[in-house]
Order: sequence, then C-alpha cells, then structure tokens
Amino acid sequence: MGIISRLAAGSFLSRRKRREIKGESMETYYDPKDLGSFAEVAKDAPELAGKFFAYYNEVFAEGELTEREKALIALAVAHTVQCPYCIDAYTRACLEKGSHLGEMTEAVHVATAIRGGASLVHAVQMRKIAEKLSL
Repeated sequence: MGIISRLAAGSFLSRRKRREIKGESMETYYDPKDLGSFAEVAKDAPELAGKFFAYYNEVFAEGELTEREKALIALAVAHTVQCPYCIDAYTRACLEKGSHLGEMTEAVHVATAIRGGASLVHAVQMRKIAEKLSL
C-alpha cells in the first residue's frame, strides 16, 4: 500500500490524532490560552515592550494596505515561521476582517512556494561546492 493510500486509510494518523479521536485530553507545548498572556512580556522590560507594541499596532493599522490584506500577509508569514500562536491569532483576524478560507489557504500556499523556492535556490550553492570538490 502506497503512502497516499495509507494516508487516505488513516494508517498514518499521529498518536495525538488517535488520542483526540478517542476523546483523551492532550497536553501540548503550546497552550492556546498563553496567547492571552502575551502582554506579560512587558513585566521586566516595560519600555522595550511598549516600543514594540506601539510599532506593532502602527504596522497593522490601515495604511497603503488594508487591515485585511495585512492580516493575510501575517497569516502567511505565521505559517512560514511556524508560530502556532500567530497562526491562531491571524486565522481569527483574517476571518474577522472578511477573508474567507479560500483566500487564507491561497496566502499560505504563496508563503509555502516562497519558502520552498528559497530552499531550492540554495541548491545552486550546493552544486557549486560539490562540483568544485569533485574535480
């Protein structure tokens, strides 16, 4: 049975997914409730955090790009940097600002294409080194 067939049959379900299906609770490193505590990063460096949050809020304000467009960009970047908190936050922001799942999915595919291309273009470096060492 090929990989695609086994995926379709569910034989590659992760342990986590199998536990979720059984109704068992899961602990994860990333607790979604932690996102609500983000402002606590200001406790030991309030001036720096204040500057960051002021900048952050200014960046996401309506400007040359709409708030909706900025949320889609942020969602794509969140997938690229693989931040589950950002993925949660910007999935919600996109929906709240009127994006639909098709647009959001396409934005993630754009990020994936750029990230994949960035990995592949480094093959030029690999090839140069390999060809040099193979002489």
